[in-house]
Amino acid sequence: MALKVTIEGGFAEVEAGLWLMSCGQPAAFFGKAVRRRRRGWCMRDRSRLELVETTAAAKCADSSRPFLTHIPCAAPIFAVSGKVLVAPASARKDAHLVKMVPMSARNALCVTEFGEEWVVMATAGRTERIAITDDETLSVKPEAVVAWTGKSPTGFCQKLSLWDILLPRGARNLLLTFYGPGIVWIEGSFGTQLSNCQTGKPSNFYRRAYGV
Repeated sequence: MALKVTIEGGFAEVEAGLWLMSCGQPAAFFGKAVRRRRRGWCMRDRSRLELVETTAAAKCADSSRPFLTHIPCAAPIFAVSGKVLVAPASARKDAHLVKMVPMSARNALCVTEFGEEWVVMATAGRTERIAITDDETLSVKPEAVVAWTGKSPTGFCQKLSLWDILLPRGARNLLLTFYGPGIVWIEGSFGTQLSNCQTGKPSNFYRRAYGV
């Protein structure tokens, strides 16, 4: 039997079952909510997602990521792990690192693959669904990526200066290029120098400067 979710007022309400949830969820629940051990040697999303078994209804919400997007998994969905709110545990198939710079794991995106049912994403900004045709490409700032179907994106650096080569600061002005056919879900961007690409949350610098 497929597990169901209801989204209302910024909360995702799920029934009794075994769920893959963002760390710290659920926000409220009836009955019991027990965290189960995630078994496996190499789970790249282990630090971002937890396995939770609920005996009754539970409500999931994150005050720093108030916008919820329900994505049905008619095709394999690759979702940024730090932006996943809740999904049926059986929907998860694997987790990957998407490297923005070839041969470097620095600033790589941790991505969870879902192969069936659905996943609810929680983002700091509103999301938009963009369809890409066969002959199209779409470039997206890494912190704006929410989820996608189809081929994995490739990293691209708009400008590489001499200082980037001499000093190990890491590449800046990165973009992820998606190739059609496929669908990409995106949210608003704070700018790469002010945000955390893994979660989409403002950096400490942004918080101090703008009081958020």
